Amino acid sequence: MPNITEIANNAKENASKLGIKKFDIYGSTIDETSVQVDQGEPKQVKASNRSGVTVRVWNEDNTMGVTSTTDVDPKGLELALKTAYEASFFGVKENVPDFSPEATMPIPNTPQEKAPQAPVSELINSLLGAEKELLAAHQAIKGVPYNGLAQRDIDRFYLNSDGATRIESHSLASIYLYSKTEEDGKKPRSGNAFRINRSLNNLDINGCIQETAEKTISHLNYEKIKSGKYRVVFSPDAFLSLLGAFSNLFNAQSILDHQSLSNPEDLGKQVASPLLSVYDDALHPANVAAETFDGEGTPTRQVSLIENGVLKGFLHSAGTAKRMNTQPTGNASIGAKVSVSPNFYHVFAATSPEEELSLDTAENVIFIDDLQALHAGVKSLQGSFSLPFDGWLVNKGVRTSVESATVAGDFLELLKSIIYVEKEVELTPGGVCPKVWVDQLSITGE
Repeated sequence: MPNITEIANNAKENASKLGIKKFDIYGSTIDETSVQVDQGEPKQVKASNRSGVTVRVWNEDNTMGVTSTTDVDPKGLELALKTAYEASFFGVKENVPDFSPEATMPIPNTPQEKAPQAPVSELINSLLGAEKELLAAHQAIKGVPYNGLAQRDIDRFYLNSDGATRIESHSLASIYLYSKTEEDGKKPRSGNAFRINRSLNNLDINGCIQETAEKTISHLNYEKIKSGKYRVVFSPDAFLSLLGAFSNLFNAQSILDHQSLSNPEDLGKQVASPLLSVYDDALHPANVAAETFDGEGTPTRQVSLIENGVLKGFLHSAGTAKRMNTQPTGNASIGAKVSVSPNFYHVFAATSPEEELSLDTAENVIFIDDLQALHAGVKSLQGSFSLPFDGWLVNKGVRTSVESATVAGDFLELLKSIIYVEKEVELTPGGVCPKVWVDQLSITGE
């Protein structure tokens, strides 16, 4: 990809040649290598270099056209600008997207450093070693059917005709392991884990192997459970899965489209237990994939969504912020329509509870590690969910794997039924979060 200065200069030259006064461009390039293995042999090696830009052009009547292209040389940019200009005459006339008022604000620290990419042979050997260790962890573990080790370099930029220019680069490495058991007369059981860091050298592969093995082995001796109401403890991953499934609660675009569990008047209302606080914090130190600006060039930041159980804020693009008379929050992606999405959740205990709870002393609680079928079991506009899960019945520290069961409830009621938020947070792909205890949820066993 040409450098940002070349793209900016080419875009300005072509725009003035075409008589275009107002435009912006967002682009990214991802250079990725990933490997998978199967029973001691490399299964798949993939290398890709994906790049693309989204060009938006406004005409004299201030309606907007959008086009996307992977061709950012002068000819490709000229064609993209021309196409977007032609499309602008068919653009929406109400709530037309505009530049973010913060697109030219300076950002103090924009990451530019990339880690050197490891050779493919090193990726394969690391993953083969991980598979071998997992298979040796217990005789019942017969395979690691899903696995992957990947490294990627990411470059992103945003520029507009008002002089905004943003660019950042970073590297990521990640590993995913999912092991499966086979025992005579028993159902197959599984466990999985994920790790992410800035480079392969810093990636906690051993921790990923250990967590996968421990989870898998802990599911070997499973039992049926009775249906009923249980005190439930959500793992950080499980709680963030639910929070993500109902993220329309904080999404300003969803609220304006009447596709949300909340409305603008709900700000300041108690929506959860006073023990819970939730931020969207793209710049959290634990977020190795931190992005300093969004698709509109707005700087990302910490956004308070829930504080002490009170709904404090929404996630905004420049357009939703203007319509709701507030500031954009750095959560926009541009395309044919500007969409809003969370960056990185930070869930934490807002206040110290009256009593501290622990899985070591709790009696007959369900510890949910992993929620499944979120695409089918969540009714995001009604707030209800019914989801199969992997987990354990925990009694005074003794964990018994649950053979198969589903957890069901109403998300807003669940938030109000939180009785304990643990202090220690864990890093997951979606954010940092502690274990969250909820009273009286419906569990359906076999």
